[in-house]
Amino acid sequence: MLNIKDIEIKNIDHLGIVAGIVDSIGLVSIINNLIGSEAGEKVSAGHVVKAMILNGLGMVSKPLYMFPKFFESIACEHLIGAGVKPEYLNDDKLGRVMDKLFIKGLDTIFLAISLNVVKKFEISLASSHLDSSSFHLHGEYKTSLPEVIFPKIGNIQVPEESEIKSPEAIKITYGYSRDHRPDLKQFIMELICSGDGDVPIFLKAASGNQADSACFGEIAVSYLNQIKVDSLIVADCALYTEENIKLMSNIKWLSRVPLTLKLAKSLVTTLPESEFINSELDGYSYVEKKVSYAGIEQRWLVVQSHARRKSDLHKLSQAIEKNLSSSKAKLKTLSQEKFACSSDAMKALSKISKQFKHHQIDKIEITEKTPDAKYERTDNYYQISATVSQNDNAIAIETKSAGRFIIATNVLESKQLDNIEEGRRQRAEGRRFCLEGDSDPS
Repeated sequence: MLNIKDIEIKNIDHLGIVAGIVDSIGLVSIINNLIGSEAGEKVSAGHVVKAMILNGLGMVSKPLYMFPKFFESIACEHLIGAGVKPEYLNDDKLGRVMDKLFIKGLDTIFLAISLNVVKKFEISLASSHLDSSSFHLHGEYKTSLPEVIFPKIGNIQVPEESEIKSPEAIKITYGYSRDHRPDLKQFIMELICSGDGDVPIFLKAASGNQADSACFGEIAVSYLNQIKVDSLIVADCALYTEENIKLMSNIKWLSRVPLTLKLAKSLVTTLPESEFINSELDGYSYVEKKVSYAGIEQRWLVVQSHARRKSDLHKLSQAIEKNLSSSKAKLKTLSQEKFACSSDAMKALSKISKQFKHHQIDKIEITEKTPDAKYERTDNYYQISATVSQNDNAIAIETKSAGRFIIATNVLESKQLDNIEEGRRQRAEGRRFCLEGDSDPS
């Protein structure tokens, strides 16, 4: 007969599902194969990582030194592995495993696991979506490491510091903040997801001041060299630089074109409405152009989003009104200044007129005036009188370009990537990374 005293109750909760998924993708064995094992260890590196995942998704996660306490209340052996006890998961063991993970390279380990997931669940890598995000941190985070002094031990030759090779840690520092906290230091996470289901395939941590445009091309090439799959790389306009395009000459890519390029700006501001063809995607129309940039033949799709156009025109109207008030205030301030000659007055007027985006200066009058007798100064001075009016040409250019953006690809044959599919991929990318709006200026 079963004695109630022999029964031990342990919680599993939702962690049984998490542990099952971890086992199904072979995470433990992959990490153990990559990192190896130590003689006499009671728990492997793969099982330690599995424990970290369970702790992180446990809703009541504990810091490293509280790991054993966390696993005392759950079915540790059932969830992690036979023979794994809570006391084995102490902070010393976790620290040693994390050191090994860092030395091996987290991006290498993550890619090995994700490719196993791709194979097991038959995820398509026909397209891969690349982008990055910033994570701000609180604290000082000194980036300089202390100087290492190697002691002499008898006659043993200690290696020079330059001979010891180890991975370089990222720098927690200031940079372009996607979450609008430029006052805090940060790090960057670069991520590639599959077009099929948005499954993370590749990730890499980077220093907080790294610019997307400086690394996206290298990441795309390195990623495809490792996965050995002919995948279309999809990214925002940070990918579209002369250096990146030349670097990616042997791979397929699709990117938004930055409107800072002279040709791109010319197209969106001069193409007549009559040239646009309505797309099968509701609310979009486009014009296809063949272009050569950085010595690479490309297919450009000038796209007009009707919803975006409505939004842009509303913002333009607000900007014109706001700029009018600002322009009048600047002109009023200038009209009260006194100049030694008419030439100085015109220079000052020319300087502020360059700040006007949607307006221009009209009816300019420069008047020579005699100072009041009660002042010591006896020289005549000059003052400006002028009015502000709308710059119709500038406003017309912005009105025509409202709601327009450009997608570029080096896939020239529409049979391989037709315009509808091209627009659909970039529209999906726009929803994910807000490509039609906020973007890293780098």
